[in-house]
Amino acid sequence: MKDLKYLAAFSIPIMAFLGLYLKGYWVWATPIFAFVCIPILELIFPVDTRNLEPEEADSKLKRKVFDWLLYLNLPIVFGLVVYALFIVTNESLATYEFVGLIFSIGIVLGVNGINVGHELGHRQTTNERFIGKALLLPSFYMHFYIEHNYGHHLHAATPEDPATARYNQSVYSFWFTSTIRQYLNAWRIQKKLLKNSNQSFFSIKNDMLWYTIFQTGYLISIGLLFGTNALRFAFFAGIVGFILLETVNYIEHYGLLRLKTKSGRYERVKEMHSWNSNHVIGRIVLYELTRHSDHHYKSSKKYQILDCHDESPQMPFGYPTSMVLAMVPPIWFKIMNKRVPREMILS
Repeated sequence: MKDLKYLAAFSIPIMAFLGLYLKGYWVWATPIFAFVCIPILELIFPVDTRNLEPEEADSKLKRKVFDWLLYLNLPIVFGLVVYALFIVTNESLATYEFVGLIFSIGIVLGVNGINVGHELGHRQTTNERFIGKALLLPSFYMHFYIEHNYGHHLHAATPEDPATARYNQSVYSFWFTSTIRQYLNAWRIQKKLLKNSNQSFFSIKNDMLWYTIFQTGYLISIGLLFGTNALRFAFFAGIVGFILLETVNYIEHYGLLRLKTKSGRYERVKEMHSWNSNHVIGRIVLYELTRHSDHHYKSSKKYQILDCHDESPQMPFGYPTSMVLAMVPPIWFKIMNKRVPREMILS
């Protein structure tokens, strides 16, 4: 039964479905659940720092249930998007309902879309990577696959990484710098990959070009099939989705920097270069994303066997709670700045 604990990750889509079905003030159930109820539960449940024994980890790797729990997000995410488009097209919604549904579906796109797409994007099989990229589509963040895998994991915790928040940088500033720089960086990486394989810009192997076509086609299709109101809904829900991702990016490496060696190169990525949280609820809902240092140590390692490292800087709260605190920069800085290693601040 312990293997099925990750079913709790579907609690957010369930809340979004209730909002779509019941409407009224239920449309705000998802944001309240994600950023009020879950943080409260994180404070109630104990922190779990236990790591799996080697035999236990091997056993979990052999169980396909962990993979299918990820794959199931594909029909759930797109099913909710289509259901929402039908609702906003065919029913008369009050402004507060329309806005509430944007946030509800946007949260689903961030948690069950981009987050799961991130996990599958690190897999070795083509089918899993395809599902991962498809889950990035509704948030217009398919370029994340290229920038994250070929950029972030190479440059994490350095000024060269768009997804690493600087010390004393607010989350609101980070939203702009990270979003813009990641997109531009993804194009730079793509052009380099094309050049290395002697391919032209219009090559069939230009993934960034395909991503642009798919995402533009997605929006055009919604506009043609459902109308302007649905197009507006899909556009803003997608923005909420990637803003949620960028908020997670913000707290994952805030203020942490790799130091330079005598040769002038950065030290390798270590356990100390990512913020971790062992708060149980956030771990389950986010498919162990909160054990981020181990993910950077070996990016192909599956979520169900990620370890906690004693050397990793630990957050005083879970990721969902930390995301809420980041919305109030003075409180965030007061809590987190004193936890950033001093040598990183002075470097």
